[in-house]
Amino acid sequence: MTNPADSSFDALHPPSRELLDDCVHCGFCLPTCPTYQLWGEEMDSPRGRIYLMDLAERGEIELEGAFTEHIDACLGCMACVTSCPSGVQYDRLLEATRPQIERNVRRTRADRLFRDGIFALFPYRRRLRAASVFGAAYQKLGLARLAERVLPPRLRAAQALMPPVTLRNAFAKLPRRVRPEGPARARVAMLSGCVQDVFFHEVNVATQRVLAAEGCEVLTPREQGCCGALGLHAGREPHAVKHAKRTIETFDSLPVDHIVVNVAGCGSSMKEYGHLLADDPEWAERARRFSAKVRDVSELLAELGPRAPRHPVRARVAYHDACHLGHAQGIRDEPRAVLRTIPELEVVDLPEAEICCGSAGIYNMVQPEPAAELGERKAANIRAARPDLLVTANPGCLLQIARYLDGVPMLHPVQLLDAALQGRQLP
Repeated sequence: MTNPADSSFDALHPPSRELLDDCVHCGFCLPTCPTYQLWGEEMDSPRGRIYLMDLAERGEIELEGAFTEHIDACLGCMACVTSCPSGVQYDRLLEATRPQIERNVRRTRADRLFRDGIFALFPYRRRLRAASVFGAAYQKLGLARLAERVLPPRLRAAQALMPPVTLRNAFAKLPRRVRPEGPARARVAMLSGCVQDVFFHEVNVATQRVLAAEGCEVLTPREQGCCGALGLHAGREPHAVKHAKRTIETFDSLPVDHIVVNVAGCGSSMKEYGHLLADDPEWAERARRFSAKVRDVSELLAELGPRAPRHPVRARVAYHDACHLGHAQGIRDEPRAVLRTIPELEVVDLPEAEICCGSAGIYNMVQPEPAAELGERKAANIRAARPDLLVTANPGCLLQIARYLDGVPMLHPVQLLDAALQGRQLP
């Protein structure tokens, strides 16, 4: 790929001059940027990173070295997009910049192998299921304490994020079709996910039950795979494109009103397929139509309104906004509105709600030190809210926060709603 004249970026979708010029460097993004809050370093703020992109676009700085370090340090949480009064599309700029780094910057051998290992495992359910067998044995033998002492930081972070492994859930299969209770209000297809289906299978089961209770026929195709979210957020564009096309092919033939997602990061990426495949004449229109059908589960439930009776839940519940739900998709009110349909439930917000917990896709594995600082900060803010229960709509957030927060049970919002519909006891 040849470079445009005088640019350090190659010619394949570099950050556009028009988007770069939108930033007036006002600084409204600074209080919401996690890395700026940690370090107070201008080049680790959104406007500082845009300045670096501007220099690279003009050919005044190379992509190797400091440029890559500051872009790698970004969580991609998009809190700056929410806070920007000028409408700067930092999400588009970052999505254009990270693939440039992946194509044109040679990482160290250790870094390359670690990242390749992540993408060889996490997007594939069969491999995750095989890994879960070893994970269950690892946890049963109590090897985590030994690992904490001998593993390097990245591997130590990866093993610390491992959820409790239940082989029965890891190998369980979801029903392909769940009929609605009462008159049908909608027919939907559900993304079951990769990590979600293997390690958070009970969230998928609860999602099917809740949708059926609210009058939805739920189709869950078995042959589905990774949606490409991890690759898209990490700048691995070929990976994201391949899995986006497979996902579209899987769901395209289903006669459904909506495609429902219960993972914030996946839903954010699937709503971006129209942009991701915009230059492909065979896929652009299919991708646009597909993305228009995607709904987060809370988004759809809020749109439908409550129909099934709820049992009271006497609890104080803190809601944590997953970044790719609140900032990337702009879905903040809907989850809270759905939770408030549960009688006697008290829903409280967290201090510094806009600051990321440090999960951010693969960030807490490839950048373990800042991720740990953000995890501790989020846990402190949760404790300050004094909740009986924490709910959040992303498995990465659940794993990240669980590492730093003791004594507060955590659930996906749809699990809490499922418990209220069935009258089940909470943890």
